[in-house]
Amino acid sequence: MVIVQHNPKTSTQRFLALNKRELWKGAPESSLVVSQHRCKGRNCYGRITSRRRGGGHKRLIRLIDFFRDKLDIPAIVERIEYDPNRSADIALLYYADGEKRYILAPRGLSIGGQVVSLNAMPRDFSIGMSLPLALIPAGVFVHCIEIEPGHGAAIARGAGMGAQIVAFDNGYVTIKMPSGEVRLLNPKCRATIGQVGNGDHGKQSLGKAGRNRWLGRRPRVRGVVMNPVDHPMGGGEGRTSGGGHPVSPWGQLAKGYPTRKRSQKSNRMILVRRNGRKVKKG
Repeated sequence: MVIVQHNPKTSTQRFLALNKRELWKGAPESSLVVSQHRCKGRNCYGRITSRRRGGGHKRLIRLIDFFRDKLDIPAIVERIEYDPNRSADIALLYYADGEKRYILAPRGLSIGGQVVSLNAMPRDFSIGMSLPLALIPAGVFVHCIEIEPGHGAAIARGAGMGAQIVAFDNGYVTIKMPSGEVRLLNPKCRATIGQVGNGDHGKQSLGKAGRNRWLGRRPRVRGVVMNPVDHPMGGGEGRTSGGGHPVSPWGQLAKGYPTRKRSQKSNRMILVRRNGRKVKKG
């Protein structure tokens, strides 16, 4: 994968830098896509609850297999496709019994490769293989990890993401998350060998504001240029930096303020937070 910059024959191309990769150019698998209404940041009453969303190109939802529960049946990678709903690419699998499924395409997985889901110790650990954490050796990078057994993958699903298995102790598996957080997981949780592909996704430059609109992202206005009636940081004679800590229009701190619920069940499994602080137990 290479970040490609164009000879600026137009103003748009002057700052455009896109990730060039060989992907399937046809339509997605019709049996694995559904149409879904896009709420554009509105709730069921039509009121905006998530600002700066709306518009964008039409999209079909690709049904991704995050459970990998089709055991002991090998599958061949038919093609690698673009998915407009996520930063990672997806791979179309043809199973030996004729079924087709989409999975997130790991780095290094190519067309014609073979993947399988197992519940037993394999002969070798190949890219794209799905196994319980208890069967994967320490030091291996994995992605698409379950938080609870059977609930489907929830950790390390973005482009380039991968978590590392650190240790096995007291009936738990210790993993280091992509954010730097270290936490415990049930060894029965499934994970996929390797890291998610398309790791250069974050190096792209969209080149123009219109490309953001194609993605469904509307313009953002800074609070310091608003009027005092519209934002706590607005107002003032001339240009001002606002003063005080950055906040939302409703006064909630915008940088560094923890928003994770303390009552969340999985919080007690955290050993080291993403800021490097160790969690005191008891």
